[in-house]
Amino acid sequence: MRMNRVAKVFLMILAAFAFITIGGFVVMHLWNWLLPALFGWRVITFWQALGLLVLSRILFGRFGGRGFSRSHFRQRMHERWGRMSPEERERFRHGMRGRCADWDREPANEPKP
Repeated sequence: MRMNRVAKVFLMILAAFAFITIGGFVVMHLWNWLLPALFGWRVITFWQALGLLVLSRILFGRFGGRGFSRSHFRQRMHERWGRMSPEERERFRHGMRGRCADWDREPANEPKP
């Protein structure tokens, strides 16, 4: 049983290494195929492509966990909406009508009286 767990960990590490390597080569080849021809930028190496992947992950992605997502935002807004009184809801709707065109309809999440 223990050997099976060690083999799984080894295969996961090997798969992660292969995934990172393939991703680096894909970025490098796409960059070198498109950007020098389109914009006159320089050709990059494999290590620079890996650096671009890490940088884009830091700037636009997340390392582990769920992070902030659109569904989390909707859940928070639904909770806030549930805590509002009918007067506060009407005031909120009135304020949003001037900003958003789609705020004239009733929200789908609001319980009906």
